[in-house]
Amino acid sequence: MTQSPSRITKAVIPAAGLGTRFLPATKATPKEMLPVVDKPAIQYVVEEAAAAGLSDVLMITGRNKRALEDHFDRNYELEGALTRKGDAERLAKVQESSELATMHYVRQGDPKGLGHAILCAAPHVGDQPFAVLLGDDLIDPRDPLLSRMMEIQEREGGSVIALMEVDPEQIHLYGCAAVEPTGDSDVVKVHDLVEKPDAADAPSNYAIIGRYVLDPAIFEILRKTEPGRGGEIQITDALQQLSVDEKVGGPVHGVIFKGRRYDTGDRGDFLRAIVRLACEREDLGPDFRAWLRSYVSEEM
Repeated sequence: MTQSPSRITKAVIPAAGLGTRFLPATKATPKEMLPVVDKPAIQYVVEEAAAAGLSDVLMITGRNKRALEDHFDRNYELEGALTRKGDAERLAKVQESSELATMHYVRQGDPKGLGHAILCAAPHVGDQPFAVLLGDDLIDPRDPLLSRMMEIQEREGGSVIALMEVDPEQIHLYGCAAVEPTGDSDVVKVHDLVEKPDAADAPSNYAIIGRYVLDPAIFEILRKTEPGRGGEIQITDALQQLSVDEKVGGPVHGVIFKGRRYDTGDRGDFLRAIVRLACEREDLGPDFRAWLRSYVSEEM
């Protein structure tokens, strides 16, 4: 199925989770605002959307998430103080977050799962394809993924998911796709999806990571999708219906990502992401790598 190109301009970022794995830090601070080096995790995600040309960003929030809105708003008092000090470098950093995209916010209310959070975006998105970016996955800007997914969606229609090969023993942590090859080495056709299968039941070791480009037909399916694994409305279950019936909303394709991905979904991976990003920073990397080598040598 092919559709005429329709430029995708809207991104949806679900950010209503409670962040229980990071308690007590997330008791009063949104998990998305925890700093990865010196920038909150959520800003990396909005920067990725903006770099792909998505100028309209809807963030799905919940209670105690006001800090997200404040971060992407102007702070005239802080900007004035930095201006008076002549601190142009920090002023630019403060202003950067408020200039990335046009930001919108809607509250999810009841935390009924990722599928329900995406459904909350229906009035804003309308009848156009849109991107979904999950804040737990940070994609290195040197390895663009979202723009490739948008290219495939505009060419093939339907929906596109991001896939990454993982160790079969880890597949139970992810949604998993059954696929077949296409004419593009990095693109597969998806014909089945399973949410967090046991390793023995997984149709492949292709795991779904947190980037989607979705046909608006997903909304009607989500409205009818019953709670699945974990008692939540799963986006994987809705996409599975699309994958087996192209007449509903077009095909489902997957883009296989082999680039740099920083997982901030749990405490260990969050710390590893910080170390990796800090090591690669021009301003921090040389001194930090030297200290790290010394520290590891002493501890070993």
